Amino acid sequence: MMSGTEKEKQILRMRELIPILGEASRAYYQESREIMSDRAYDALYDELLDLERKSGIVLSGSPTQKVGYETVTNLPKKRHPAPMLSQNKTKSVEELQNFLGDQSGLLSWKMDGLTVVLTYENGRLSEAVTRGNGEVGAIVTANARTFRNIPLRIDFQDTLIVRGEAVIRYDDFEEINRSLPEDGPQYKNPRNLCSGSVLQLSSAVTASRRVRLYVFSLVTAGGRSFASRHEELDFVRSLGFETVEYRFVDRDSLPEAVAAFKQDIAQYPIPSDGLVLLMDDVEYGKSLGTTAKYPRDSIAFKWADEIERTHLRRIEWSASRTGLINPVAIFDPVELEGTSVSRASVHNLSVMKELALGEGDEIGVYKANMIIPQIAENYTRSDTIRPPKTCPVCGHATVVHESGEAQTLYCTNPECPARQIKKFDLFVSRNAMNIDGLSEMTLEKLIDIGAVREFADLFRLGERKEEIVQLEGFGEKSFENLLEAAKNASKTNFVRLITGLGISNVGPATARTLSRYFHADLDALRKADAASLQAVPDIGPVVAEGIAAFFADPAHGRELDELLRYLTLEEENAGGDEGKATSLAGLTFVITGSLEHFSNRDALKTRIEDRGGKVAGSVSSKTTALINNDAASSSAKNQTAKKLGVAILTEEAFLKQYFPDETF
Repeated sequence: MMSGTEKEKQILRMRELIPILGEASRAYYQESREIMSDRAYDALYDELLDLERKSGIVLSGSPTQKVGYETVTNLPKKRHPAPMLSQNKTKSVEELQNFLGDQSGLLSWKMDGLTVVLTYENGRLSEAVTRGNGEVGAIVTANARTFRNIPLRIDFQDTLIVRGEAVIRYDDFEEINRSLPEDGPQYKNPRNLCSGSVLQLSSAVTASRRVRLYVFSLVTAGGRSFASRHEELDFVRSLGFETVEYRFVDRDSLPEAVAAFKQDIAQYPIPSDGLVLLMDDVEYGKSLGTTAKYPRDSIAFKWADEIERTHLRRIEWSASRTGLINPVAIFDPVELEGTSVSRASVHNLSVMKELALGEGDEIGVYKANMIIPQIAENYTRSDTIRPPKTCPVCGHATVVHESGEAQTLYCTNPECPARQIKKFDLFVSRNAMNIDGLSEMTLEKLIDIGAVREFADLFRLGERKEEIVQLEGFGEKSFENLLEAAKNASKTNFVRLITGLGISNVGPATARTLSRYFHADLDALRKADAASLQAVPDIGPVVAEGIAAFFADPAHGRELDELLRYLTLEEENAGGDEGKATSLAGLTFVITGSLEHFSNRDALKTRIEDRGGKVAGSVSSKTTALINNDAASSSAKNQTAKKLGVAILTEEAFLKQYFPDETF
């Protein structure tokens, strides 16, 4: 029997934890901001859950008894027919095996976005509702119609209801941030941006945010019933939806499947925060019932944090193009998830204060979701580091901004050179002008001495030789290498140039679309107005207006004219093969697994799109071929391809069939 004093202590601690967790959840789900890390929240939540188990008491307002929070937008609301429960979670593969028992299951990504329920009537999208607090959600039908990858009509006349996760892919998120004004703030992460985008009052804004939806559950399909969850997802895919990527598993194959997902994390293009294991047998899963909060037919798996101890050497203050000055922890290198790590973002002043950092402190570091290095704990807590009073780049005064619980540091100088770095970093990047050797650090040095103020300056650095060779890290050889790289880059093409200009919402894919439509005629593009740009395939009003506004700006026009004095725009169909640019037109491919001839999937995707083809995220009846070097694997994509009769080609076979004229 537990003593009264011990129980009183537990209740007191529970009363402390509930408002802390409530405020963190409110900030994350309702205000799209974070006041503590996922790891810190999970630790406090698990502590509360353990106290409730031990004491047998659950206090009013406990987040362990809530599904979420009420939507706080002006959008109309709707009560779900049945509560949308969250999932129990574990960090143990063994616990996953025990959960599955002798059943088979589907192991899939746990995508990090916003859950949305779509309803179709008579073959048309009739309603979209967010999860909200699990009982009441916001109606976002007009916004859902702008999602990048959902069908607005389907070949199914009965009522169809599906659940999916609305997300913004990493590549889209980065492109959106690059398109923002240089003197404005940037979005923090894809999850928060997606949440704000789906809950917009203006569907035009939602359309500009590149939201996609991946279905993870079929709720109802008229009178149809299915024996297994994978059959349900197959049916959903057959109607034109993209579904979550999954693997078939049993107790024995689970560890290998978890390891395979772990290996794919770094390349996976969709934000995720773990995995989900779902019983494949529909009736068996339903027979398990639910608890007050969790369904018993599924469980979430969160990656166990690999924490290494090291010593903090200093805080590096990194100025950005928005004026924000971020603290970055520099520490003795440690091995984490197979790579050497020596630096981690501290996010803001509030987090720095919470960690009480000081030079020489012993700290624990880990990779959040096995990708992003972060500080887990500070074991010393000397609290000796203070934010700088002047900007590390321009020397102007800094100022502390407060927004709710978060404190951030800003440079007060609107002309700070750091605000120009990202503009040039995009311009010289691999997908744009591809000027080798011009790292962000090098650009910063060139901007600091006034050698680079506009794009054309990068092609006349020879005029500043005396100053540049005196810079730290430079010499005659490195300077000559830089001039040679700029000379090579001056022979470029329409797509690379347009990608590098930093036009709002225009990345490599959109640049290729513009190239095909305007036949790589830059003058024609510069003269096009918003109305005519909307006639370009896959370009909507928001993107069209952004492109037209960019070229209508006299300052951009002058900078581009000056730049063109140093460039040679090569014919993209050079060599007499005028048909090359459209040789894959009308064909759609899906890429999965590791590659041998290309550095990553994006590189192969670019090559396909350069020839007029398309690359999709999932296999459907419209897929021309699935490119997979492991053609015998039992992955979901392979199984879907076999079922639909879609060709599965190794990379070698694909290149021989579709690029017989090129050497790789």
